[in-house]
Amino acid sequence: MVAYTFYETDNRVRRYAEALARRGDDVDAIVLRRENKASVEVVKGVRVYGIQKRERDERGPFSYLGKLLLFFFRSAWVLTVRHWRQPYDVIHVHSVPDFQVFAALIPRLMGAKVILDIHDIIPEFYASKFRISERSLLFRALLLVEKLSAAFSHHVIIANHLWYDKLTRRSVRPEKCTAIINYPDLSIFCRRARGVKNGDFLMCYPGTLNWHQGVDLAIRAVSTLRERAPHLKFLIIGDGPDREKLHALVNELALGDRVVISGTISLEKVAETMSGVDLGVVPKRKDSFGNEAFSTKIMEFMAMGVPVVASSTRIDRYYFDESLVEFFESECVDDLASKIFKLVTDSERREELRAHSTTFVEANCWEVRKWEYLGVLDRLVARCAPHAVPTAL
Repeated sequence: MVAYTFYETDNRVRRYAEALARRGDDVDAIVLRRENKASVEVVKGVRVYGIQKRERDERGPFSYLGKLLLFFFRSAWVLTVRHWRQPYDVIHVHSVPDFQVFAALIPRLMGAKVILDIHDIIPEFYASKFRISERSLLFRALLLVEKLSAAFSHHVIIANHLWYDKLTRRSVRPEKCTAIINYPDLSIFCRRARGVKNGDFLMCYPGTLNWHQGVDLAIRAVSTLRERAPHLKFLIIGDGPDREKLHALVNELALGDRVVISGTISLEKVAETMSGVDLGVVPKRKDSFGNEAFSTKIMEFMAMGVPVVASSTRIDRYYFDESLVEFFESECVDDLASKIFKLVTDSERREELRAHSTTFVEANCWEVRKWEYLGVLDRLVARCAPHAVPTAL
């Protein structure tokens, strides 16, 4: 596994790596490292190599690119050295960025199979992150990188079925591409006994603090409900480029007693915290990227037995309906506040969402669906997959 990410908080990378380790595969993860982490450690059978530290302090596309390039060259060196000592069967490279896959050039020439796993479709992701036009030269250049990266890879995994349709129209043959969404890992995200409540109604957002995630909209909705829902509290778990802006907004709206923004924590601690909340919120903006980026958080909340209020985006409407999620009109603070208030006051609706989502998650969890990934991997190394691949969600 090669990924410009922190291993302990990236559920997609961890699910793949730990599923392989559990079945007996020998797995390395070449990733970023936090300040307090060792450069090499073993996590649930996976050897984790933290080859570069990272602070989320990028001020623009070029400072971001500089860090990506540094990781690219370091990971290319580590891959080459380790492959020379003990050859890899498969190198699974996680994007962002797409060009990271070329770090596997020497091992590929020596016989390793290469998977490119596109977590976020890059041209649209950068257009949203840095507010660039889809007609710009940079956007077209990113499309070219996407095509070249897909051509270099033996197989491409894409993170949802809408992006599968887009990617197979513009960059890769359908038979060379598989859509695998972020299914919840029930060994981490599962229902737990709830502690004694203090009378507050706790809403939670766990995830990256980017503009397209719309966390500011949820903060404004809490402000709108200040008088009608005096016991409503909002916990934000995560980090990202908008963290300071969100702190400033909380102060501006005098919500210091209602809204708490904590830092990034491990998946296990996220799950432990989620087990004690009353409502999950996924307030994405319905822009070109957010409209099609699948929200892992929704299914993780479902697995924890927590009802969800979510933005009515194209991707979430593709996978879910009103029996599973309470939808609100994207970017409409008043409608979001109305739907939050509805769930604060309507316990029957909360129970209805819990009941339907439990059934849904039981059929669409990682344990049930992991054969989609294992089948791809085994076919690449000419082994027979242990189970038939289930049909798409």
